[in-house]
Amino acid sequence: MPVKTVVSIWPLFAGLSLIGLAVGVQGSLLGVRATLEGFDDFLIGLLMSCYFAGFLAGSLLTPKMIQRVGHIRIFAALSAVASVTILIHSIYVEPWAWALMRLFTGFAFSTIYVVSESWLNQASTNANRGQILSIYTAILLAGICAGQFMLNLANPLDFTLFILISVMVSVAAVPILLSVVITPTIEDSDRVTIRHLWYRTPMGVTGIVLSQWVSSILFGMGAVYATKLGFTVYQVANFMGAMMAGGMILQWPLGKLSDMIDRRWVMGFACLCAVGFALLISRESEASLKLYGLIFAFGGCSLSLYSIVVALTNDHLRPSEIVPASGTIVLISGLTSITGPITAVFWLQIFGLQSFFVLLASCLLLLAGISIWRVLTIEALPSEYKGQVILQAATAPVGTVLHAEDDIPPDTSP
Repeated sequence: MPVKTVVSIWPLFAGLSLIGLAVGVQGSLLGVRATLEGFDDFLIGLLMSCYFAGFLAGSLLTPKMIQRVGHIRIFAALSAVASVTILIHSIYVEPWAWALMRLFTGFAFSTIYVVSESWLNQASTNANRGQILSIYTAILLAGICAGQFMLNLANPLDFTLFILISVMVSVAAVPILLSVVITPTIEDSDRVTIRHLWYRTPMGVTGIVLSQWVSSILFGMGAVYATKLGFTVYQVANFMGAMMAGGMILQWPLGKLSDMIDRRWVMGFACLCAVGFALLISRESEASLKLYGLIFAFGGCSLSLYSIVVALTNDHLRPSEIVPASGTIVLISGLTSITGPITAVFWLQIFGLQSFFVLLASCLLLLAGISIWRVLTIEALPSEYKGQVILQAATAPVGTVLHAEDDIPPDTSP
């Protein structure tokens, strides 16, 4: 990567590392605090789903807002919103107030991501865009993972962590807003409909739905589950941190493996491994190194699926369809993520707390069965038509603006 490019984008990466920390600690903090405050399980699921609803709305509306008022104004405004909403959580400890704030928080962070991606897109070239996207995602994932351990810095029942998150979001905006990268324009493009995407790749759409559903439950309810098991804040941080570290570390080798062989085999294998780990985790009720190792492996197999599924989907699209299809992928992901936490709450009320990972195992077993069945009944895509897996984060619109055009496969459609 050219030195000039690195110099021009390091302020963006510095700011995004703080954003990742804030996102990581905030999600788990609210789950722990809501449980300690005795919030009703349904309301906890609802307020967690509100984040994904706001995230989806931001992904869809941000390009139009940018065209009206510009990148800098919209970024500054939504950074302020994200900074303020977390403070309101600490002032009004009420479920409905939190649900509303989570909606605004999701919208704000989604906007921050989209604006940041468009700036990175301007600073990159076709030759290094994929590399920049991978670095960008790795920084976010590392920040989200490290953010889990910030739960240990203060008591979740105090104001300290809420103030710290607000400070991080505010400080993160400084290097990004002072970046010398020329602000680009976001061009309108025709959207690929869900129906057309299903026609192109039913396996891709199915994989997006099921993998995102699992991810939304893990991100939204994982800390709640650990807290209800009686884990201390330190143990909850280790639990969530191990899961996200697995997703960050194992994503690359699984992605590379899917570049070399049929992606559906890799998806099926990863899902079956995740099912086995989930069933073992469901039998553990105490924090231990064994549990952390199992959750690391489970997170690696389950949270890595999104990058592989997106690559599989792009393999079956025309080059001209890949960019507009990304918006549809975000739409499907967002709608699915909204239902995840609420569904998990109803499941737990019926089958009990210990069934949490049984629910996830059931979903992943379904995806494994579909993947393997498709391998056995549908001929594999020729290797020359496959692109390469690019590191992507589940439940986030990473890659909605950045696309490595040199990695786009040739047009294979009639």
